[in-house]
Parts: sequence; structure tokens; C-alpha cells
Amino acid sequence: MESEEPLLLPENEEKTKEFVSKWGTFGEELNRVNFIALPMIVVTVSQYLLRVSPMFMLGHLGELSLSSASIATSFANVTGFSVLFGMSSALETLCGQAYGAQQYQRVGTFTYSAILCLFVACLPVSLLWIYTDKLLIVIGQDPLISLEAGKFAIRLIPTLFPYAILQSLVRYLQTQSLILPMLLSSLASLLFHLPLCWAFIFKLNLGNSGAALSIGISYWFNVILLVLYVKYSPTCEKTRASFSRDVFRTMGEFFHFAIPSAVMVCLEWWSFELVILLSGVLPNPQLETSVLSVCFTTTSLHYHIPYSFGAAASTLVSNELGAGKPRAAKIALYAVLVLSVAEIVIASAAIFISRHVLGYAFSDEKEVVFYVKEMVPFLCMSIIVDSWQAVLSGVARGSGWQHIGAYVNLGAYYLVGIPVALVLGFVLHLKGKGLWSGLVAGATVQSIALSLITGLTNWEDQAMKARKRVFADKIPGKFYLDSGIDIDTMK
Repeated sequence: MESEEPLLLPENEEKTKEFVSKWGTFGEELNRVNFIALPMIVVTVSQYLLRVSPMFMLGHLGELSLSSASIATSFANVTGFSVLFGMSSALETLCGQAYGAQQYQRVGTFTYSAILCLFVACLPVSLLWIYTDKLLIVIGQDPLISLEAGKFAIRLIPTLFPYAILQSLVRYLQTQSLILPMLLSSLASLLFHLPLCWAFIFKLNLGNSGAALSIGISYWFNVILLVLYVKYSPTCEKTRASFSRDVFRTMGEFFHFAIPSAVMVCLEWWSFELVILLSGVLPNPQLETSVLSVCFTTTSLHYHIPYSFGAAASTLVSNELGAGKPRAAKIALYAVLVLSVAEIVIASAAIFISRHVLGYAFSDEKEVVFYVKEMVPFLCMSIIVDSWQAVLSGVARGSGWQHIGAYVNLGAYYLVGIPVALVLGFVLHLKGKGLWSGLVAGATVQSIALSLITGLTNWEDQAMKARKRVFADKIPGKFYLDSGIDIDTMK
């Protein structure tokens, strides 16, 4: 009896194995992305709630307490927290690529450098916050509200310094994929904060002062937990660096990435705040401001999800580029994009389906609920394009081209988004829909530009730049030998 012919020829067997291997690698990348992104959602939301949750309690003390604290918090976000948040993002490039290149001591050194630089940035911000009441009066805010907001902002100044340390430690741990300690410390801080804030406001009758004080204490609590973990955990042993002259030497390199990182973040945050302010000069400003605030709150809460996927992209891409593996960086990028698209579809569909009841989560006024329902299609478009750019912005941070991202955001929001918002909102009288459509237009341009830049990126070149950056203090040319990269083939 003759033996049967093999169903697959040898070359077909080889192709099948290669196909299975590629999909197996891609599946592993999906798991790596989820391992970072899902816990990061909890981390970012918990830290966000530390500043937002007091607003719910202050609302029970009267309109003055709530309005002054809300304005002060918005002012603090725009002028302080956004700057520190953006500057700390430079560590996603520096620490991420250094960790991928196995230059572990440089990870700790860059973190020390970041904390020092952010402390320096806190000084002018603190000075600015001292004059919050005068600045708010100059831009036309109610004097009584401005005075109370100024007091709240001054009491928030001690919050800046733990926030600077916290953001640096978050990036330090994130770039090493050590997400669990951040998850636990963030949840513990939030659980510590809520009863503390309640006790300060209602039991000790400290009002707004108690709310501001509780935020600062909770941030310090979070910082202490992470510092203890970094100091005593064996997982951080390789990257724990001693405080040396190298910390001061790397400050210039940190600022090189921190300034465009801050500009990249702030330009986007400020555009949303500007649109909210513009809504106050529309006809029926209370309705327009309320509805746009609902949209802004919804997008802000959802933004933590795509931002977390962007953090995963930043971590994996920077690690692989630092390790001299451009092909692995591309696979990580594709995995993040696949998961992000799935999340975007689910989120936008859920919001659109719930458009009839979404407004009731914020107000019982029929007029507000109906207006929110009309705004939902614009809100869904905003979530789609904003989510996409959040992920690609993470790729930009991991690759180290924040300066390009800064130019993109400047053009997208201030040459396109805000002018379109003004024309649609005030010239064509589309009011709140027009203003929000301007933001959608800006985010769309931003997403398209970042997509083109990412699609045209030479990942081999990016890997070589990362290796040069990490081994900048080595003998010229030696980083090629250390990297294990063939200069011609980049293998």
C-alpha cells in the first residue's frame, strides 16, 4: 500500500509555521498591552477623582463654595497641573528607552532629574496662583467668586509639590511595566481621601480650605506609598540610582523633551477650557455652559481609557526602540491600535444609545436633557477622534518626537479648531454645537496629522536615534556594539 502524500509541501509548512508564529507574537503583544492599559485606567481615574470628588461635597455648602472651587480648580488645571503633567511625560521617552536598552541606572537618574526640574517649575506656578483672584477679576469674573477662588488656589499650592513627585514616580514605574503598585496606591489614596475630605468639610467645618487641604494630604499619602515601594521592593533594585552629579547633568536633556511635552499637552487642554469660556458669552449662557460642561465632563472621564492605551503604546514602543528592536515596536503599535479601535466603537456606540438619558445624569432640567441629546452625535465624533489621537500621542512620547506633536497640536487647535468654533458658534449662530464642532475639527486634523506621521515613521531610524541617545555618554560608535544592532540591516 502506497503511503499518502503529505497534505502540505515543505515550503507551505514553513509558511504556515511563520504565519502561526506571527499571530502568536501578535497575541502576546495584545496581552502585554492589556496588562499595562487596563490597570492604568484605574490609576488615572483614581488620581483624577482626588481633585474632582471634593466638588460634589462642596455643592452642599452653597453656590459660592462650589462655583469658586470649580473656577479655582479649572484655573489650577490650566496653569499648573497640566504643565507638570506634560513635563513629566518626557520620562516616557527617556526612562522608557533607557530601560529597553538595559541602562537601568539611567532610569533612576532621569527620575531624580525630573523631580528637581518639576520643583523648579512649581515656583512660578505658585507665584501665579497667589494672584489668582486679581487675574480672575481682570478677565471679568465676579469679584466675590474671584476672591474665594483665589483663597482656594492659594491653599492648593502645597498640592503642586507632591503632584510633581507623583507624576515622576508614575512614569518611572510605568516605563518598567510596574503597574500593580500604582493601582494599589491610587485606590488606597482615593479611599483615604474621601472620608478625610468629608471630615474636613463637614465635621471640622473647614469648607473650601478643608477640601484643598485634603487634596494635598492625599497626594502626599500616594507619594509616600510609592516611595516606600520603590525603596524596598526588589523589582526596583536595578533602577534605584544614587543621587549624584549625573542628576544635574541630565537636567538639560530632560528639559529638551519636557518643554515640548508640556506644550503638546497644554495646547490641547487649553483649547477645551477656552471653548467652555466662550460658551459663557453666547445667548442663554447658563444653558450653553451647562451643556458644554456635560460634554466636557463626559469626554474627560472617557479620555482616561484611550490615554491608558496611549501609555501602553508609549511604554512598549520606547522599550523596544531602546532595545534596538524596531520590528517589535511596530508590532506593539499595531496591537495597541487594534484594541483602541475596539474600545472606540464600544464607547461611542454606548454613548449614542444612551443619548436620551445621558442628560439626566447631570441635571433634571428638561431643557438641558434635550440639548444634551442633540449634542450626543457631536460628542461621539469627538470621542472617536480624541481617542485615536490620545493613542498616537502616546506613540509620539515613546518615540521622542514630542516637538512634532507640539506643532501638530498648535496647528490643529489654534489654526483650525478655535477659528472654526468661532465661525460656527458666533457667525453661523450654531451656538454650543458650533463651538463643539470646532473642537471636533481640531481633533480630526490632529488625528490625521499624527496618523500620517506615525505611518511614515522610519522605525529603524528611530531605534538608532534611541540607542544613540541612551548611550550618549559612551565612546562614540560603541553603542552599536552594545546594542547588538547591525547598522546596515538593523537586525
